[in-house]
Amino acid sequence: MTEAKKLNALVICGSLRKGSMNKAVARTLPELAPPGMTLKDAPPFDAFPLYNADHHQATVFPPVVTALADAIRAADGVIIVSPEYNYSIPGALKNAIDWVSRLQDQPFKDKPVLLQSASGGPLGAARMQYHLRQVMVFLEAFIFTRPEVFVTFAPTKIDEQAGKLKDEPTREIIKHQLALFAQFIERHGTKR
Repeated sequence: MTEAKKLNALVICGSLRKGSMNKAVARTLPELAPPGMTLKDAPPFDAFPLYNADHHQATVFPPVVTALADAIRAADGVIIVSPEYNYSIPGALKNAIDWVSRLQDQPFKDKPVLLQSASGGPLGAARMQYHLRQVMVFLEAFIFTRPEVFVTFAPTKIDEQAGKLKDEPTREIIKHQLALFAQFIERHGTKR
């Protein structure tokens, strides 16, 4: 990453739960980001109505939807940290993606996107990432592919009181991933 270039990444957490393991991972990211990369939390999407094409064709888009879309557009890259629900993408996150994808100047198009996930089990929410990659391909995002981060057995790797990731090997992998994501953003650029 060049010294002069400052990169801004938007962090979207797919969990609405305050004590979420994925929120703990997302909360840890700023301290692991490379120099010159600033991370910002995305506007909340918990107040989004359920997506219904009749609503957006009959009225303007809800302000909460345009706030998230504008934040995605303004970012150089997007990091999505999400749990897996029923082998797939959490409904609230999918609903938010469905809403913003219907706007003109769809915000994920040509946007570098990095996926991370954490779970209490041995797969680390890998199935969610697989499904979310499919969605992002359709939206024409630039998906960062390697290294992947699946935080397995996450309760053993998170400091509950601090609400952050404490496992040093996992922190090092994420630090490495974020440094490579910064290079990926510079390679692919953004249309801001």
